[in-house]
Order: sequence, then structure tokens, then C-alpha cells
Amino acid sequence: MKIRVDLLTPQQEDAIRAIHREDISEAFVDTADTILELHHYGLEHGCLGHTFAIYADDACIGVLLLGEAIPWETDPPEMRGVPFYRLMGFVLDKAYRGQGIGAYALEEAIRWCYRDFGVRPIALGVHKENHGAARFYLRHNFAKTEYMEGNDYYYLRYPTNKN
Repeated sequence: MKIRVDLLTPQQEDAIRAIHREDISEAFVDTADTILELHHYGLEHGCLGHTFAIYADDACIGVLLLGEAIPWETDPPEMRGVPFYRLMGFVLDKAYRGQGIGAYALEEAIRWCYRDFGVRPIALGVHKENHGAARFYLRHNFAKTEYMEGNDYYYLRYPTNKN
């Protein structure tokens, strides 16, 4: 199986909507339509970042949006006044989870954004009950903070020399 991460194009949007993610609560991860709305907002407003379509062979199996963070009141204090990226959505089709594809796609997206827009810290939210996502992000150099936005804990990742 060949995995690739491509910049999202308008032609891929229907494939993104067809990703099988019925087992993931919308409280945990936004719907494909919401991720696409955020994608379009970023394009229309010239925000730095990318939305990626994730493929296994010729099948679109995921979407990941990593872009310039617009400041929120709930951002952790250490992120205030600091340019950073926010991971706004990351979904893999349920048939492709647990195979290392998510890890590959995450690191590829980070490399791509660092190359195109510069190295910055990354923030994301993980629902307090989404233990699988929490473990995943901890394994990938994100640190859980005590700060929350709604039911989501903030996780932060600072650049390392490997990036």
C-alpha cells in the first residue's frame, strides 16, 4: 500500500466527505463539512497553512488541516502573542487507523507547513474523553496542558532540531 499526502484540491472535496468516520463523535473531531469550511475560510483570508488529502493507493482515506492560528481567548498563556499553527482537523477512515498512516500523515503535514511557511509551535485540542487521540499526540511530541477550550484540552508541540 502506497501512502501519500497531497494538498487538497476542490476535486477532492467529495472524497473527503465520503471518509468513513461514523465511529468518531463530532464532539471529538469536526465533520468533513466543517473542516472544509475552515479550509475555505483560510484560503479566502490568506491564512498560512494547508489542508491535506491523505491517500492509500488511489483511495482518499483522510484529511488534515494545519494552519496559522487565529488567536482565541482560551489559548494557553504561553501561546499569546506568539505565531503558531493550529491543527484544526485530522480524520482517517476507520479501516486505516492503527497502521502508522496517521503518524506518517501528521509528520508529513508538519514538514510541509514548516517548509512553506516557517517553523512555529503547534497547538491542537483533544476532547477530554478522546483517550486514543490523547495517546497518539503524546507519542508525537505534543504535551498536554491544563488549559481547555470547551471540553478540549490543549496539546502543544514545540519545534525540535529534527523538524
